[in-house]
Amino acid sequence: MKLAALLTLLALPLHAQTLPGFDRFDLLAAHRARPVAASVWYPAGSPSYRAPLGDGPIFAPSMVLMAPAVTEGLHPLILLSHGSGGNAAGLGWLAEGLVAKGAIVLAVDHPGSTSGDSSPRRSLDLDARARDLDAALQYVLADPDFAPHIDAKRIAAIGFSLGGTTALGLAGVRFDGKVQAQNCATGPEAADCGFFTRARADFATAKGFGADTRLPEVASVVAIDPGFGGSATPASLAAVSIPVHLINLGTADRLAAVDVSPTGNNLAARLPGASYSIFAPATHFSFLAPCKPGAEALLAEEGEDPICTDPKGADRIKLHTDLIADISQALHL
Repeated sequence: MKLAALLTLLALPLHAQTLPGFDRFDLLAAHRARPVAASVWYPAGSPSYRAPLGDGPIFAPSMVLMAPAVTEGLHPLILLSHGSGGNAAGLGWLAEGLVAKGAIVLAVDHPGSTSGDSSPRRSLDLDARARDLDAALQYVLADPDFAPHIDAKRIAAIGFSLGGTTALGLAGVRFDGKVQAQNCATGPEAADCGFFTRARADFATAKGFGADTRLPEVASVVAIDPGFGGSATPASLAAVSIPVHLINLGTADRLAAVDVSPTGNNLAARLPGASYSIFAPATHFSFLAPCKPGAEALLAEEGEDPICTDPKGADRIKLHTDLIADISQALHL
């Protein structure tokens, strides 16, 4: 194995050294019964061997360098939160793009709302999701390999879908379970609440849904298609004191439950000082990793969600490139 890794390294083209460094670790967090899987992408400061990340039957992998040293100097740190049923590796394209801008990206697989472990009831525990990220943050801030390279004044959070909700919580936004229950019954989010309502998950009494999850180390937030925006409490929105950038995917194909414009829950206007971008043509699922050839047909055959089907005229690779540029600008990378 060591010889094979060495030969792989020696065979790498020069451009391979521009790939992000990557490593994994397990978090022992007091609020979880089992270790939380965490991942970190970062500017590589030494050679290493190349490996695929997030490879499977549906999504194309991203490439990383396994566990090289961190490039010298201070780097912004970005906490990254995946959506319901997603995972950290599936957002490798975004992490890679942000590392190219000089950032360190830290993500977790949130238990109870990750691939292979997704429960409607547990997915509503926004407090546990925020504490996952806090545990990961405290870990790297104390780690001798990473701590000397983190600019503690430039810690940000990015989240997609339920991860967008999580990221907003780190900025101090709180959510009202009773309001969300009503939205799922009669409001614009009703059509997209089936995952929760079919399981009889009760927003009003859900553990951790309305918790104060503000993380003081976080200095800015980007939320892409965040869920539950209609139940964000007015008092918490007024109290947000850090920059927040909101992104919606699609216009005609936009998912109603995550529409933060005036045609939806109007969170972009209700959150004082928030900036707002729209990317189209796209759907909610266009944020996910690029799909392999044949994946769209495979999903249709299995009766799964059309996560590889983009609107006419859409280019997922170009969309991702544009999103990286927009997010980088919002975070001043």
